[in-house]
Amino acid sequence: MKTKTAVFWFRRDLRLTDNCGLFHALGDAHTVLPIFIFDTHILDQLPANDARVTFIYNQLVQIRTLLQKKHNSSLAVYHGDPFEVFTQLLDEYEISTVYTNHDYEPYALTRDKQITELLASKDITFSSYKDQVIFEKNEVLKDDGKPYVVYTPYMKRWRSLFNYKKHAVSFESESMLDNLIQDTALPFPDLSKIGFRRSEIEVPSFDISTGLIDNYKNTRDFPGLLKGTSHLSPHLRFGTISIRQMIQKAYAGKEDTFLKELIWREFFMQILWHYPHTTTRAFKAQYDRIDWRNDPEEFEKWKNGNTGYTMVDAGMRELNATGLMHNRVRMLVASFLCKHLLIDWRWGEAYFAEKLLDYEMSSNVGNWQWAAGSGVDAAPYFRIFNPITQIDKFDKDRSYCNQWVPEANGAPMTLPMVDHKMARERCLHAYKVALS
Repeated sequence: MKTKTAVFWFRRDLRLTDNCGLFHALGDAHTVLPIFIFDTHILDQLPANDARVTFIYNQLVQIRTLLQKKHNSSLAVYHGDPFEVFTQLLDEYEISTVYTNHDYEPYALTRDKQITELLASKDITFSSYKDQVIFEKNEVLKDDGKPYVVYTPYMKRWRSLFNYKKHAVSFESESMLDNLIQDTALPFPDLSKIGFRRSEIEVPSFDISTGLIDNYKNTRDFPGLLKGTSHLSPHLRFGTISIRQMIQKAYAGKEDTFLKELIWREFFMQILWHYPHTTTRAFKAQYDRIDWRNDPEEFEKWKNGNTGYTMVDAGMRELNATGLMHNRVRMLVASFLCKHLLIDWRWGEAYFAEKLLDYEMSSNVGNWQWAAGSGVDAAPYFRIFNPITQIDKFDKDRSYCNQWVPEANGAPMTLPMVDHKMARERCLHAYKVALS
């Protein structure tokens, strides 16, 4: 006879500490089977050496090792279509409830609806919890009940609604792990069995020291500074750290710039929730009338860091080599692609989605539409970054540019692929025609 079991489904929350859904699962009357699914709908689109898959796998190994050593338990890992995996689990276990944490992206919503309907057909509840954000969906709205589409008023309302004792309290899931299923031999395929090999690119550890947070306002815009950014974004993306713990750190700081960046993340998440069409269409519909040039050869030069503009090339080479790019430089390379080359922002967004270790659909789409002028709270279309003067502003000693474009340090440079003045005028004309 099968023992009744609850299931906790890890997704974007790869940690045992301060995990809201896991906390609620472990409070269930039944023992809990923890699972993770390498979803073929997602993995089939990725290269075999994708660094994010390696990072996820390593984190799952860490979770399994801890559970085996300290709690006589393990983690069941599956590879396939989630619907088919749950169909298999329903055959193997008598499941009482499936617990997980919310995921807000369009594919995830469709997937979770299918799983909910499958479970409901067996009278099983699908219980999902808010975990990756402080505020979600309709929790931060204007007085008229409509969503904010400008960051600053959203940020102010966010802060007025925030209650530290209510919203920053950790869930002590790690203290309840003995309620997991007592089985150390759950399925756990090798990385090669799911069609991947280890990547040479590693996700760096994050820095959330008091010093970094207190100095964030003065250091975050300079890509040459080793201690200027936290490298936190991949860890928030995959949930190896909780947002509540980060908010606690931010509030302990002397300066609020770091906190405001965390709120930007939630701003874009609620934009994606309310306006899912923005993944493929401009938020401001008239911007879809732009006559993009979309030159594939120029796109290749941009991708490979061969534009002849040193900071643009440094950013793209950093991205290709490490899966990372400094945020200030991201704005420049995105502006260059859309404005100087008149290449559709969707091309750039898709390339970043392939490469970024911290790829977050809401932030990526939001920031690319910001650069193109087509999104919420966007830069006006006539704001076109000068790729030469940006160096003087943000990399005056050339430390960042020289690191990634060593030929700029005295050796002959590639000639710029486009003249800045001409490109600017061409862009302004194309935008004016589209918006008239």
